[in-house]
Amino acid sequence: MRKLVFILIGLILGLTMYKAEAASWFRIYEMFNFQSFHMYGFIGSALIIGIGAIQWIKRRKIKDMDRHQIQITPKEKTFSRYLFGGIIFGLGWALAGACPLPMFVLVGAGVFPILIVILGAVAGTWLYGLIRHKLPH
Repeated sequence: MRKLVFILIGLILGLTMYKAEAASWFRIYEMFNFQSFHMYGFIGSALIIGIGAIQWIKRRKIKDMDRHQIQITPKEKTFSRYLFGGIIFGLGWALAGACPLPMFVLVGAGVFPILIVILGAVAGTWLYGLIRHKLPH
């Protein structure tokens, strides 16, 4: 039953992303060229909803599906981690025309060449896992 809940949430999120054109390469191109507010509005809405949800979880002490209290621990805030992570993420997003969630939405929409990008993202994540302990904190 829990897997069905996750599948339904994923389908709703994927359909929303597809219908809102958030997985459209043309919309992302417009955003990076500052030609349209569409994607900024979509991302801003997601940010506001996310901030509200985190605050709600913290204040209500919400539990997960296994009845464990959700722990939200702050991460170490160093400038370089955000700078380099943001640059790498932004370059990948600009080159591929999609960030992680829209990549899977595009597969669902039948854009199968994006599988090459997904393989690259998985390989990059795997490589990061190998060298993470060697990087400065």
